[in-house]
Amino acid sequence: MGDPAGIGPEITAMAWQHLHDTEHQFFLIGDPVIFANALAKIGLPAPRKITDPSQCTIQFTKGLPILPIELATDAKPSQPDPANGPAILRSIEQAVQYCREGKASAMVTNPIAKSVLYKAGFAHPGHTEFLGELAKTFANWKPPHGPIMMLAGGGLRVALVSVHCALSEVPSKITAPNVERAIRVLHTALRQDFDYHAPRIALCALNPHAGEDGAMGREEMEILNPLAKRLRVEGIDVSDSIPADTLFREEARAGYDGVLAMYHDQGLIPVKTLDFHGGTNITLGLPFVRVSPDHGTGFDIAGQGLARPDSLIAALKLATQIAHSRNQTP
Repeated sequence: MGDPAGIGPEITAMAWQHLHDTEHQFFLIGDPVIFANALAKIGLPAPRKITDPSQCTIQFTKGLPILPIELATDAKPSQPDPANGPAILRSIEQAVQYCREGKASAMVTNPIAKSVLYKAGFAHPGHTEFLGELAKTFANWKPPHGPIMMLAGGGLRVALVSVHCALSEVPSKITAPNVERAIRVLHTALRQDFDYHAPRIALCALNPHAGEDGAMGREEMEILNPLAKRLRVEGIDVSDSIPADTLFREEARAGYDGVLAMYHDQGLIPVKTLDFHGGTNITLGLPFVRVSPDHGTGFDIAGQGLARPDSLIAALKLATQIAHSRNQTP
């Protein structure tokens, strides 16, 4: 359910309205009252309470199926309350459990506010790290590389080496093991989740002009390019480092299937420029499918009818696509 004081309830209601007669069936794990209000506000039928995911298919065309989780306190739009933090986290844990049990083929998460959850004792930097910890509950699954974030939109698929950290901390995270881990996870995901038999990966440089032979930084010469050369010998099609200011132009995009960017804004600016409303966030390297909208809780506009459901709709469709691809991959 994400944070119930954000735009999650209203975009979920609109997503059900858009998808209720399609193959992209889903049920919500969350508070029935706040989502019933969101549905009623746009003239949609009341949600259908369910007690097990198996009931989703029967109920989906009639109303949004909801598996209830009770909030500690009434949720009001634009007024996040840390008291509801435990319920928000339980909804995530429950979704992972259903994926683990095979009762759900994928999970899609509405936006959370990390600052709210921190006040409730949340100990992880964000969704990605929390899901990585929950993945350890899957039998016989070992995280050889760990989860990484990928943003998709506008024809781009961009994974990140470093995510939510200060820009001053980025160089220390650009190590050969970190970059190799991300390349391997991205390579696997492009094959099993996006049906690229021989995926082509573009490696984004850290420094301007890809370091210009060491004049503007040595990470490309000493870390990125030697690593890319070694992985190409193994059969992974990854480029040497390419300057970020040329990598995302239209002609260049035709030459790769995915990009590995070194830090948050380097990768997210092009995706959000090309598809601000419809971009999605995919967590790679997990034993289950997880997709989310590529935006935050929108506390400033929650409950005002201004939120757009494009990104959540895209996330639900992509989750269906990835789940199908994984089932088809040998």
